Amino acid sequence: MHCSYFDAGRCGSCTLMGRPYEEQLAGKQEHVRTLLAAHEQLSWLPPVASLESGYRNKAKMAVGGSVESPTLGILDAGGHGTDLRHCGIIAPGIRATFSALTTFIATAGLVPYDVPARRGELKHLIVTESPDGRLMVRFVLRSREAVPRVRKHLPTLRAALPQLRVVSVNLLPEHKAVVEGEEELLLTEQETLTMRLNGIDLHLRPQGFFQTNTDVAATLYARASSWADDVAPRSVWDLYCGVGGFALHCAAPGRDVVGIETSAAAVAAGERSRREAGLANVRFIADDATAFALAADRWPDLVIVNPPRRGIGPRLAQWLEHSSVRNVLYSSCNAASLARDLAAMPSLVPVRGQVLDMFPQTSHAEVLVQLERRGYVAA
Repeated sequence: MHCSYFDAGRCGSCTLMGRPYEEQLAGKQEHVRTLLAAHEQLSWLPPVASLESGYRNKAKMAVGGSVESPTLGILDAGGHGTDLRHCGIIAPGIRATFSALTTFIATAGLVPYDVPARRGELKHLIVTESPDGRLMVRFVLRSREAVPRVRKHLPTLRAALPQLRVVSVNLLPEHKAVVEGEEELLLTEQETLTMRLNGIDLHLRPQGFFQTNTDVAATLYARASSWADDVAPRSVWDLYCGVGGFALHCAAPGRDVVGIETSAAAVAAGERSRREAGLANVRFIADDATAFALAADRWPDLVIVNPPRRGIGPRLAQWLEHSSVRNVLYSSCNAASLARDLAAMPSLVPVRGQVLDMFPQTSHAEVLVQLERRGYVAA
């Protein structure tokens, strides 16, 4: 894949842009294998490839320029907008919305935030597309001043984008380098975007987390489900469960599954999916993953962890090391923190792994590793 923005020096976010995709994928596989080379028992499956372009189901676009001629993309070193609305890694369905959204900005009089001058209202547009082409649009505003205008002209936007299902305003009053704030104002009756993967409906709320690459996420969840079935656990904990992707995919008759997530909104979304699927043996709890594990008086047969880039950390690693948990599935977006966590759990031996290319054109990848407790023999 080639990108005119990258070639012109306007955007350097995709650090591997222009390299043959086979070379990118092989490099990621080798990088992960090198970091985990100390684990000699680890058998690697072939890496999972992705579409090279159009794979991102979510676009976080900084808004610059003027009301009449806004830019959607990133900010340059001086804080001025660089337009990237034709970015090739963004899903085509999202790119197709940008014309209607820039028209809406002008119609509603949403003044782009001027970073150097610290004035204006509209800071970011965040657009997410579901597998069936439905959309969620979030307007990140500096204050509530423009909210009435967004509400007033929303019917016009919905007419222009009939696939639009969820619209919200996120409030970010602070002048700081973050994408969104804590407060969210929902402007539509529908509260969640349905992300259907492998026949399971996952419900994404405006501030919820979902994997960036829908197709590869579906493969990741299917692989984890298959590996879980191989060890046939009677009980499963899905720590850092988000909206419940792993927990719901690993549900099975006679198997108790608990998902743990700090976000109450994500837990509510997981509970909705569980109810709709009729999964009586699955439940979700709003709690810190480490705190939940340390306070527990019993252990499950299988623990699934899908932590942030920093990894699970020493406290949870030590708990797993000294527990009687037989198997762990560790899904990581940072092989360096994964290697560090594995070193802290020598009794849990990595036996198989797979690199899944969630982020083509970048150096990042997802890694799924199965760990078995040393000396444990399945019945």
